[in-house]
Amino acid sequence: MTLHRISAFAPIALLAACGPAQNARVAHTPPPPVRTEAGLDRVLGKDLRALISLFGTPNQDIREEPARKLQYASSVCVLDAYLYPPGPGREPLVTHVDARLPTGEDIDRASCIAALVRRKEAR
Repeated sequence: MTLHRISAFAPIALLAACGPAQNARVAHTPPPPVRTEAGLDRVLGKDLRALISLFGTPNQDIREEPARKLQYASSVCVLDAYLYPPGPGREPLVTHVDARLPTGEDIDRASCIAALVRRKEAR
């Protein structure tokens, strides 16, 4: 073949190299498991009754449809539990929690949960 004929096929060869391989295997690895702090499972996914059973009556109960925020406060920490219904007509469940010291600085959420449980048990 002459150099002219080879150069005419070069773009086709390059495009063919960019295509998918016929026998390529795609590894399907599952996503890494969602990691939650130990102790959060005591609150996340729970309903109002479970929170009251765990912590007692909330210090604040704020409703802003469709959400509801329950706040539990102690001398150790303040915990905000946010409840949202998982679907129309379903009971709201805790989907997120925030925790802070009474001074407003962040604190480990699981530690706050444990402190609030101990407070209720001591009563």
